[in-house]
Order: sequence, then structure tokens, then C-alpha cells
Amino acid sequence: MKIVLLDGYDLNQDLNWETLKSLGDFEVYSRTSVDNDTEILQRIDDAEVVITHKTPLDESVISRASQLKYIGIMGTGYDVVDIDSANNHNIIVTNVPTYATDAVAQFTFSLLLEITGQVGLHNQLVHDGKWSSVDDFTFWDKPLFELKSKTLGLIGYGRIAQKVAELANAFSMKVIFYNHRPSVAPQKWVNQVSLDELFQKADIISLHVVQTPETINLINKTTISKMKDGVILINTARGKLISENDIAEALNNEKVYALATDVVQKEPIEKDNPLLKAKNCFITPHIAWAPLETRERLLRITVDNLNAYLSGEAQNVIS
Repeated sequence: MKIVLLDGYDLNQDLNWETLKSLGDFEVYSRTSVDNDTEILQRIDDAEVVITHKTPLDESVISRASQLKYIGIMGTGYDVVDIDSANNHNIIVTNVPTYATDAVAQFTFSLLLEITGQVGLHNQLVHDGKWSSVDDFTFWDKPLFELKSKTLGLIGYGRIAQKVAELANAFSMKVIFYNHRPSVAPQKWVNQVSLDELFQKADIISLHVVQTPETINLINKTTISKMKDGVILINTARGKLISENDIAEALNNEKVYALATDVVQKEPIEKDNPLLKAKNCFITPHIAWAPLETRERLLRITVDNLNAYLSGEAQNVIS
């Protein structure tokens, strides 16, 4: 059985592939062009198993990969694979839904705390000598905010959002959430609301939904207009959930106080992305998922998924 991993670089800078090598004829590529179907097909042409992290597998690729029986997505989001096409060709697709829950929730709060506490800015100012030059024992160059009693609105209420809710409760925040289907909040301090109500009430909005045709550009000029003036937005989900031109305009006219995002629509970020010049915009390079512990877990569950498939009892199947 031939196993091909299309994009191992982001994962294996400090890991190894011995567990995958033990399962078959294993071939790993550091990178595969996301825009070159010919290259993708050449690499997976005789493979029964393909593992991908961010390399897209669309209808044109899946329909021509004659030996392909299994696609393992090394991640939670599955927008990189045409699931309908895979189903039509009787190809099993699995993902890793829970490997980074704690890490992404932690990073979500890291972004929020950076906005409200301005640690990075003031650390740099101190090192630049500003504290040494002031007359008082203290100074601040940007407003600082207390989270207590602020309302956090979570769009989506899966595992990561629920973990973020727990962290928010520890900071004595009020927590509301919107979910596309009714959910029963396990804690009395969390309330489910409509999307419009969330936009109207939330001081901080954090995105935790998957990318689908319905959620692309969910945050746009119209939905932004429904939000409180001075709202803070956090995005550790997918870049395409936000219209970048619309949010840049809202940042520049101060309708939105700040955006902190770990993701953008086109990654790596392009030099002309409007967010790069927008006011009060914090951008990190898609690293919320990347602590060593989470990547070790990701690899382990990817191997477990493949072993389950080989034993005839596939798990974490996307349909």
C-alpha cells in the first residue's frame, strides 16, 4: 500500500514519520503546489492513501486519482477536500477534530489579552527607553481594558468555543453564543442567542465556525453595521469568514476597535492585503494550532485514523 503525504514541512520540523512509515510504502513531500493539479496528480497517481494538511484535493484531482481509497486530513477543517466528490468516488475522508482545542482556545485569549493589555507594545516602548524618560512611575500609550463584565459573543459553539467560554467565565465575563442549530448550554452562565442579538450585545466577538458557502464573508459591511461601536473581533477559525476590505474600512473609521486574527483569506498573506495597513489590526501567521504538544497529538490521531480504516472500522469520517 502506498501512502503519500503532500505537505509535511509545517508539521515535521521537529517530528518524524516513523509511525506512518510502518504502515506502508510511505512517501512525504515537504510542499506541494496548491495551484498545480498536474503536480498533485503526479504525486498521488498510484497512491491508495493520501494525507494532506493544506494541499487541496478537488473534483478534478479526485476523479483522476484511480487508486485513491482514503484521504486523511491532518487538521480539523475539511474545506481543503471536495467531500461530495470523495463520497461519489467511494473514498473515505477523515479529519482530526479535537487535537488543538486547548491550544486554539488559549491562543484566542492570547489575542484578546494582547488587545486589552497591550503587553507587546509597552514591552517594546520600555526597551526603546520611553519609561526611562518619563517623570512618573507609570505611563501607557494605548487604552487598557478590564474584561470583567464585558460580553463575549461566540459564533459557533463547538469544542473550541466551549473552552473559550470557560476561560471567559474565569475572567468574570458574560458569555453568549450563536449556533446554527439549537444547543443546550451545559452551564447556566452561557446563553444561546440569535446571530443578530449577538451582534447587538457583544463587546467582543470570537469566530469558531467552519468555512462553508454560508459562512464565507459572514463578517461584512452589513453585519458589522449591526455591532456595537468599538467592538473587538477575534478570528482563529478561517480567514474567509471575514470580508477583509469591509473589516479594514471598519477599523479605519473606528466602528471596530480592533481585529486580532490568526488567519487571512489567502495564506501566506499577500503584500497588498488591506489588513496590513488597517488601524489596530493584530495578525499572526496561522499558528494557534502549532504548539509541539498539539502537533504530536495531530500526528498520533492521524495514524490512529489510518489504522482504524485499515482494520475496517474507520473513525472520524467526514460525510
